[in-house]
Amino acid sequence: MIYRRITMSRKHSHVIVIGVDGAGSWFKDADTPNFDKIFKNGAITYNALSSRPTISAECWGSMLIGVGPEIHRLTNEIVSDFPYDISSPFPSLFRRIREKYPDAVLGSFCDWNPITHGIVENNISVSHDTAHDTELTPVVCDYILNNKPDFLFIHFDSVDGAGHGSGYGLPAFIERLHEVDKLIGDVYSAVENAKIDSETLFIVISDHGGTNNENGKGSHGGWTDEEKYVTFAATGNGINKTEIKEMNIRDLAAIVLYAMGIDAPDFDENGWTSQIPEGMFNDYKGKYRDISHLTGAAPRISKAHHKSELI
Repeated sequence: MIYRRITMSRKHSHVIVIGVDGAGSWFKDADTPNFDKIFKNGAITYNALSSRPTISAECWGSMLIGVGPEIHRLTNEIVSDFPYDISSPFPSLFRRIREKYPDAVLGSFCDWNPITHGIVENNISVSHDTAHDTELTPVVCDYILNNKPDFLFIHFDSVDGAGHGSGYGLPAFIERLHEVDKLIGDVYSAVENAKIDSETLFIVISDHGGTNNENGKGSHGGWTDEEKYVTFAATGNGINKTEIKEMNIRDLAAIVLYAMGIDAPDFDENGWTSQIPEGMFNDYKGKYRDISHLTGAAPRISKAHHKSELI
């Protein structure tokens, strides 16, 4: 079967992505009134499949580049110590957008700074800042109001910190997710105040979840259901109110490109494997390819809980 590239016009003037590190699928269990309100008419899943291993660099790299960890080969150590290769055959979303729209306003505001410097190219004029979630949010809100970015990626890290320190899914973790929900609400309010909400694709996504040991401390990197299934939610014009049945976190890249009217690379099991989930966009009719044999996720839905398998 031949899969044909679909060229579409730009659908959204602005795409804003909030990545909540370590949140897994626990958005469905926490008190998140802002999340619930923002995405009440959006496309949501709590079963998006993470990348393997379920570690930050491998996962954020998959999302922002559109390929699996076996292709981008980024690790926490690499992104912390080395800038992303500006000549890589697998450019980040930021570079793809810059090449299509030379005057685009691009921003990467991350609590975990290695994302900006280790996954995003450093020669394409991307605005950036780093701070703890709570201090970063007003900076982000001012940036939205003053710049109305074409593409903005925001990373919140405190939920993952709560998971490591107090256990994933346990009370302190759930409370921190509730607090981060307030920050998500602040960011969305800034979008509304900038009067760009009708032109914005607004996304919240997590990279991985975690498991706990007998002392209540959390970790991740394995392939339990608690680690590998995560939240994804999107809202905006042209987005259906739907429960997404099948997606991988690397699909964020294809979603952003489609929203911005940029051709994605051809699907290639040895390269670009980011896709658009079925039913998400009201004008996209493409079929979703099963890549479980590439992710090690077969069967796609676990039949029973199993212990973490560290890679």
